[in-house]
Amino acid sequence: MDLAQTRNLIETTLEDAKARDVQVMDVSQISSFTDLMVVATGTSTTHVRSTGEALSQAFKEAGEPPLGVESGPNPDWVLVDLGQAVVHVMTESARAHYQLEKLWDMPPQRAGEKVDPTELL
Repeated sequence: MDLAQTRNLIETTLEDAKARDVQVMDVSQISSFTDLMVVATGTSTTHVRSTGEALSQAFKEAGEPPLGVESGPNPDWVLVDLGQAVVHVMTESARAHYQLEKLWDMPPQRAGEKVDPTELL
């Protein structure tokens, strides 16, 4: 699966799961371990968990199982490592606390938007 297909499946799955405020960051120029960093908000710990499970299942069905899924029993944050992309699904409070978009020090990109890689330099 190429990067565009990976991104499309992530965005479609998150949309179907009703995740909110999906941000996609192309980190290929500054990261050695992934190309895309995706952050999405779930409305509750149950929603966060089920969204992570939906994402994991969608990639298993596409023949690209996640490299790893990290969460707790009542997660306010689920991480799904897809290799080319790392997806973080968080409650609103966890997202506000950790501010992952600031960690990468780049403007987030709304799902579906295209970015010119030269703008990242």
